[in-house]
Amino acid sequence: MLEGKVVVVTGAGGGIGRDIALLMAREGASVVVNDLGASLSGEAGDVGAAQRVVNEIAEAGGKAVANTDSVADAQGATRIVGAAVDHFGRIDAVVNNAGILRDRFFHKMSDDEWDAVIKVHLYGPYYVSRAAAVHFKEQQSGSFIHMTSTSGLIGNFGQANYSAAKLGIAALSKSIALDMQKFNVRSNCIAPFAWSRMISSIPTETPEEQARVAKMQQMTPAKIAPLAGYLASDAARDVNAQIFAVRNNEIFLMSQPRPERSVHRSEGWTVASIAEHGMPALRASFYPLERSGDVFTWDPV
Repeated sequence: MLEGKVVVVTGAGGGIGRDIALLMAREGASVVVNDLGASLSGEAGDVGAAQRVVNEIAEAGGKAVANTDSVADAQGATRIVGAAVDHFGRIDAVVNNAGILRDRFFHKMSDDEWDAVIKVHLYGPYYVSRAAAVHFKEQQSGSFIHMTSTSGLIGNFGQANYSAAKLGIAALSKSIALDMQKFNVRSNCIAPFAWSRMISSIPTETPEEQARVAKMQQMTPAKIAPLAGYLASDAARDVNAQIFAVRNNEIFLMSQPRPERSVHRSEGWTVASIAEHGMPALRASFYPLERSGDVFTWDPV
């Protein structure tokens, strides 16, 4: 379904990105496999990761090229997109998947931990998407696929930096969709549930934690790839500005913020009347202080 397409996949040296790159190639796309080779926390690491995925694609008869630039650098992002145009003559889809984690409870988080995650998870998709947008506008077509997270859409402990970036991606995607729909360019998000390097540091010290991780390990990165492939294909030409989640064999359409309930006073509000009437009337519709695991409570199927 992707014959003749050229797709950039960032952070594709392992995990979800690798499986997306492999599927794109199996479906006929030429793929730019981008991976800095960094560790989970962002330090320099295995620069050969991208090339190994390229070798896998080539051995299966596909076409791919490796790129090791950082998405967190505007010039690097331009080179990532340039690799697609230079090697394959065009670019049709971008999968913004690259990511790092620097988890810390908010009151203990350092500026460096905040900056590093925001640069990769929010600036990165902006830089790469902005570089690709020029080509998409010129050719009057293109698909952006951004990886968000229920940590941002719903909430999670110890991830203020990651959660803020991932909710920001959802807004970025919507803005791209609105601004570029007239050029036949679409932009969608996927919130993936998958066992990967990004969540492999979850503690397994108690039987409860071990059981939780065992369930998560059922959700392999390969389960995410088909939806990304679909969104990159012409079959998804009418799918735009949506947020999906994939959890093992389930695909969810996620809600987006809309007015939930309202109260009105013709004479206007005072501090006292808000306390006495306004807030009690709204309280029944308050959202509880939930995290992702409190919402997705059933076992993956």
